[in-house]
Amino acid sequence: MPDRWEQIGRAAKSAAALAVKLTGDEKNGILNQCADALLKQTDRILEENNRDLESAKDIKESFRDRLKLTAERVRAMAGGLRQVALLPDPVGEAVSMKTQPNGLVIAQKRVPMGVIAIIYEARPNVTADAFGLCFKAGSSVILRGGKEAIRSNLTIVGIFRDVLALNGFNPDLIQIIADTSRETAQELMRLNQYVDLLIPRGGEGLIRSVVENSTIPVIETGVGNCHIFVDETADMGKALPIIINAKTQRPGVCNSVEKLLIHENTAASQLPAIVAALREKGVEVRGDKRAVSLVPDMKPAVEEDWRTEYADMIIAVKIVSDIEEAMSHIRNYSSRHSEAILTENYTNAQRFLNEVDSAAVYVNASTRFTDGAEFGFGAEIGISTQKLHARGPMGLRELTTTKYIIYGNGQIRK
Repeated sequence: MPDRWEQIGRAAKSAAALAVKLTGDEKNGILNQCADALLKQTDRILEENNRDLESAKDIKESFRDRLKLTAERVRAMAGGLRQVALLPDPVGEAVSMKTQPNGLVIAQKRVPMGVIAIIYEARPNVTADAFGLCFKAGSSVILRGGKEAIRSNLTIVGIFRDVLALNGFNPDLIQIIADTSRETAQELMRLNQYVDLLIPRGGEGLIRSVVENSTIPVIETGVGNCHIFVDETADMGKALPIIINAKTQRPGVCNSVEKLLIHENTAASQLPAIVAALREKGVEVRGDKRAVSLVPDMKPAVEEDWRTEYADMIIAVKIVSDIEEAMSHIRNYSSRHSEAILTENYTNAQRFLNEVDSAAVYVNASTRFTDGAEFGFGAEIGISTQKLHARGPMGLRELTTTKYIIYGNGQIRK
């Protein structure tokens, strides 16, 4: 292992050992000071972000939106840190306690993860969210962002490190890898001697690479091939605004809808209006044969469409015969992120909630709500699409683990 990675790992481990000792008030004070510092240095942050945007002229618009910071988005980053400060500190929380017949008192409590590494793409706000959550959860964090946002990320991390140092805390509670080459990502994935958890946050290619190559335990996040099923009883007064919101509010994020399934009994009367509304917002609509027969100028969908997370102003439409076919399609193609049913039928709503196996399942609401802030977590480290340890939006509690503590009075095992 190269010396620089030894240094990074050792520094993170040392900082994590100190983080365990911080009180809730100390952590909250730092988070609020970091929020203040972001606001004070908004102009500097936006200047560096503009330089990132100038260097990334050729990226698609939805990706560019994820990269772009505004004064409002900086305020939101600061607000996220303040919200995390207001949340109960999970560290030290008693999960359970019992007394065994032999007199041993066995308790389980929540403890920090230790050192968390995050590999992510494009979104500078992730830098602030990651620090805020990892710090409040009692861990140090190593960040490796994408090249597109490197100036923004370095600036934000520098602000946080300054706040930590000015308060007499170890600035290595947050470190960032300035080299954004593919090799640094590979090296970080092998830092299992020091890093306790690795979280990738980005597109399918990044997540697959981390899952396949990391020697560190990984929580898989982010890929969102999300579906909305329009049942035959759907109230279109509610359904159409939900569909438009889920696709167009921020099309480049993982909780935007990518596939629309519509019941055959309502397709003829409703699909043309849905397509027209989507097109008015600039969405390209692709469809299966039955959908194309109803809207002839629609681009035909191919097999790859059903598997693709567009992260763009594109949606694919399939007409299904019933809820069973809709759920079967979701089982075959979903990334297990977020799915919704639009229906006024209670039985169908309950079937969808019970039988669709995704991290978040909705009735009559936009998939865009799958988000840590919307779920009351203050911020999130990502959306876990796996089942072990954490699933769905990952907040403070999901960034901790547990340990058993046992009180005895001379007991020996016989």
